[in-house]
Amino acid sequence: MSWWQKKFESWKQDRILRLVLKNTGYMFSGTGLSLILSMAVSIIVAQQLEVFTLGLVGIITTYASTVNRLFSFRMNEIVVKYMGSALSEGNQEKAGALVKVSMLIEGGTSILAFLCLLLFSPLVAHYMAKDDGTVILFCVYGISVLGNLIAETSTGILQVINRFREQATINAVQSVITTVIILSALFFKDQPALALWIILLAYLVGKMILGIAPAVIALRSLGGILGNDWWKTSFKSLPPVRELVRFAVSTNFSATLNMIFRDSELLWISFFLSPIEAGYYKVALAIINLISIPVTPFISTTYPLITKHAAERQWKKLRSLLWRITLVSCAIVGSTTLVLALFGPFVLYFYGNGLKYVPAFPVLLVLLAGYGIANMFFWNRPLLLALDHPEFPFRIGLYTGIVKVLASFWVIPVFGVVGAAALLTGYLGISVLMMVFIGILICTRREKRHSEPEMAKP
Repeated sequence: MSWWQKKFESWKQDRILRLVLKNTGYMFSGTGLSLILSMAVSIIVAQQLEVFTLGLVGIITTYASTVNRLFSFRMNEIVVKYMGSALSEGNQEKAGALVKVSMLIEGGTSILAFLCLLLFSPLVAHYMAKDDGTVILFCVYGISVLGNLIAETSTGILQVINRFREQATINAVQSVITTVIILSALFFKDQPALALWIILLAYLVGKMILGIAPAVIALRSLGGILGNDWWKTSFKSLPPVRELVRFAVSTNFSATLNMIFRDSELLWISFFLSPIEAGYYKVALAIINLISIPVTPFISTTYPLITKHAAERQWKKLRSLLWRITLVSCAIVGSTTLVLALFGPFVLYFYGNGLKYVPAFPVLLVLLAGYGIANMFFWNRPLLLALDHPEFPFRIGLYTGIVKVLASFWVIPVFGVVGAAALLTGYLGISVLMMVFIGILICTRREKRHSEPEMAKP
């Protein structure tokens, strides 16, 4: 038997990898349809709107998601880590208390986020959209924040109880509904203002479905797992409050840093430049999703397993899992990157039904490098969380992000939108590789420490 045959057989017999690929398959079945429909939708929107208006849509949607994430404690990660551990111990009371407090915290912060969104919408409309009359658009789309009242907690519950098929179905359904609504905008080509409202409504409905549907399924499932009276569980059953607060605050700070340094690029670009450059950047990001979307399902399907192996000190299984999912992600990212690098201008020409978005190609090329690294090593942050080191992603993101923001005041005005893309690529590449190095180093040290007592036995 050749070396390749032996490797193939070992992969076939890897039960954990098969479980990951199976669950990822469920997620990607919904995501695959979502990918096709979202690309169709983005093409329709890009061809329907001018560059300036497309940039405005990006600013509106980015602002809402940015405010929402500012108040987010990433409760899905808390639920996966602590509810999953409690259920593995057979402690339903602990799991129920954790779910209840998670829902209460997330619901309260979501309401606060919505109020802040309304408060600052006039400023964003004036300084970023460059049009005070657009404030109503920001407020209406902001309702999506309320639609995601307990979405993170619900998603974490579905991951813990292995309900990936339902998540895939939700993704597919919302994509179909969003596409149908946006297609109706084609009937109003001669009324661009009305078409803009319809497109925003479509995105709003999609966000509401992604927030409400998981909550309904999770709430209906909890009774069978934790008992019908799970919501009456005493908070005394919670894990140590100090540990929960440390984890939640660290993840909130990490989410806030990602929001400022990575996910709010359209807001920075529109502030320093204009919605036109933001439109070019939005198109480049939409095409970059060809890399991100196939890899994204691995994050939710592998995090519970990474946490499980780390908690049980199964270091060899953990290293094997990380190595094999990295090879899979590298194959996806490498092939997609090659296609986009070679045929990017043709994709942009087709995307805009003409030459209006072709100037975004240099931006696309620069972003390919940063997002390629981030997607190849998508497990960098989940690994550190599983190893009980949530502070490392925060510190690394903070230090590299501060450099990026300070550099933005010189780079973006001088080098324009390509400079903004270069800053993001540098930020992603450096921060991700640093987290990968630290995570692997910690795993190696712990494996060595835990194996030494066994080796010392006679």
